Amino acid sequence: MGRMYQVRRTPRSEFIPVRGIPYHCLIWGEAKAQKTPLVMVHGWMDVAASFQFVVDALGSDTHYVVSPDWRGYGLTQSPSTDNYWHPDYLADLDFLLDHLSPDQPVDLLGHSMGGHIAMLYAGVRPERVRRLINLEGFGMAATKPEQLPKRMGQWIDELKALHRGELDLKPYATVQDVARRLQKTNKRLDEYKALWLAQHWAKPDAQGQWRILGDPAHKIVNAQLFRVEETVETYRAIRAPTLMVEASDNSLATWWNGRYTLDEFHQRLQAVADLRIETVADAGHMMHHDQPQALAGLIEAFVA
Repeated sequence: MGRMYQVRRTPRSEFIPVRGIPYHCLIWGEAKAQKTPLVMVHGWMDVAASFQFVVDALGSDTHYVVSPDWRGYGLTQSPSTDNYWHPDYLADLDFLLDHLSPDQPVDLLGHSMGGHIAMLYAGVRPERVRRLINLEGFGMAATKPEQLPKRMGQWIDELKALHRGELDLKPYATVQDVARRLQKTNKRLDEYKALWLAQHWAKPDAQGQWRILGDPAHKIVNAQLFRVEETVETYRAIRAPTLMVEASDNSLATWWNGRYTLDEFHQRLQAVADLRIETVADAGHMMHHDQPQALAGLIEAFVA
């Protein structure tokens, strides 16, 4: 694992104050009046640098791309909290866009959890999104009210486990070990990309052990149930033309074992007024790592 991926477009780091937190953003290119910013938001236990391969694959260097590390990920501080709520991500994104693009809507792309957040945001703030791209942001399985007592109890138990140190993320001896961990999760990830990603996904601590740049509190279950009806009504409020990009591998089948299916998700998507669905071949959930060229082509055609 000596060689490493060679970056084509080097981003700069900027910290933007958001609700009392210095929010770390990677920025490729320069803001100009005639450019629509392309804002990319990452998924659960990921970081902004995850989009580097796609940014490198975009056919033009003229794109102005911004990708934040969500609160408690990457180089964005963890607020003084012991659990995380989806509404906070929506508010954080709105504050960020006040800074990045106060006077014009943006093209918004999200992957996985970030894709779900991007969809919700585009419904809550439809005037702020020009084009919307969702990479495998499926949301969650439907829940029923009778699940709440058990869910709330689970949430409290997991909070206690966090405070006992039982949810801490495992450290790694070397950056190569972090890279191998990434490859274990994604069989298509080559060693060069894995080693490059590992240096952004983790950092060495004072003892030289590599620590994942994610707050363990992200592992705690959401105390709120996932209400499909509310999500569908939020989708209905989206005004931006929307591109849903799915991988050829069916992640929902793997994760949910029939309790939540791609057909169910497609039924929810019927609420989106202007929707296209595309599939990226030979790709898994981390399609922006697996097929950055194919994905970049879809993005460019859609935002053009």
